[in-house]
Amino acid sequence: MSTIQFKITIHMVSSLDGIIAKKDNSVSWFETSDHYDKGVETTKQEVDEFLKTIDCYVMGARTYEHALELSKSYGWAYGNIPTIVVTHRNLSIDKSNIGIYSGDLNKLVNEHLKPKYNNVWIVGGAMLAKEFIRLKLADEIRLSVMPIILGNGTLFFDYIDQEQALHLKDVTAYKSGMVELWYEIKNN
Repeated sequence: MSTIQFKITIHMVSSLDGIIAKKDNSVSWFETSDHYDKGVETTKQEVDEFLKTIDCYVMGARTYEHALELSKSYGWAYGNIPTIVVTHRNLSIDKSNIGIYSGDLNKLVNEHLKPKYNNVWIVGGAMLAKEFIRLKLADEIRLSVMPIILGNGTLFFDYIDQEQALHLKDVTAYKSGMVELWYEIKNN
């Protein structure tokens, strides 16, 4: 019998130069006309099956507000999966599966996430992801690098102020030219 181990994954999409958000928050750069012949292509069914393995999403307030804005055109990207917004601000929440957390991240993980979930994904933003790494709360990073250089915007890792060893678990190149880097965070 296999036991499912609790895990926190940081997922981020970035340009080759490490930008995760343009100053205008547009996401058109996620679309690519590039084509890589040796790349893999996943079906919608494969993506849907994979997304079913995620028990909970955690995001910062700006990511939440941006996702809400995008949902007007594309729908809510996180479905009915429990989603926790980490913020000190008083945000308006209109979905029953979304909650707000303000406070110590160790407490969030140990008292709120571990007892209820197995596979938690941090989906933004940069400050929250860096804090999870700094506090040694994250287990892995899945970075999807798009085939574009943006030149300026919000950097994924700017001034994290600590060295962090990683172990490469896998690399996947897709037909779209996107490359996913999957790293285990070495916290010993």
